[in-house]
Amino acid sequence: ISFNAIDSALASLKNCQSFINSGMDVATQVALDLVESFNDEEDVNNMEKVMLEYATMDRELNHYIKAFEETINQVKREKPENLPDLENLAQEKFLEMESNNSDSDLQRNEKYMYFKDQLKEMKKQYHGNNTIEEIDEDLAVTRSQMNFICPITQMTMKRPVRNKVCGHSYEEDAILEMIQTQKQKKKNVRCPKMGCSHVDVKGSDLVPDEALKRVIDSQNKQ
Repeated sequence: ISFNAIDSALASLKNCQSFINSGMDVATQVALDLVESFNDEEDVNNMEKVMLEYATMDRELNHYIKAFEETINQVKREKPENLPDLENLAQEKFLEMESNNSDSDLQRNEKYMYFKDQLKEMKKQYHGNNTIEEIDEDLAVTRSQMNFICPITQMTMKRPVRNKVCGHSYEEDAILEMIQTQKQKKKNVRCPKMGCSHVDVKGSDLVPDEALKRVIDSQNKQ
């Protein structure tokens, strides 16, 4: 039996995942725009609902792909004389996976977690300094600008990335170069932020710090 047609269909489904990922990226950018322009909290909450809908679609698609892949592998492994109904077998596996769904699955979606993290950072940058500003505006500006400085280059960051483990941000090229250099020496990278106890920074721990980049860009325009 040729499984080419099924493989082709699975490839198309996997392609759909890239559209879901793109949609989640756009929803994240829109939510950050809303916070930056001081829109209603309700509008931001609506974007979170959109993210959860995307996360639901992503989970469903993953289950569907996994169910078909497991079914195909099972048939190839067992090589039965009479070919079973692949669609029914896959549907059974799919429904079994879906029956174990919980809301916490969606909360653990990587794109959704990034959305929540960046939203929190954005709100902190734009709404979190009110009390300090009332006490001492100069102090607030100084503290804010200190967050713009990369602990490696000691210069204002242009493309900041954030460490998911310890929460510190660095210039993307600088931290990646540091990781690469230490990797060649077979050594771990300690977080370069003074006082941080995180001793094993990995490239996979880094995500674009869109919230910080927006604040830096906004400051530079002024």
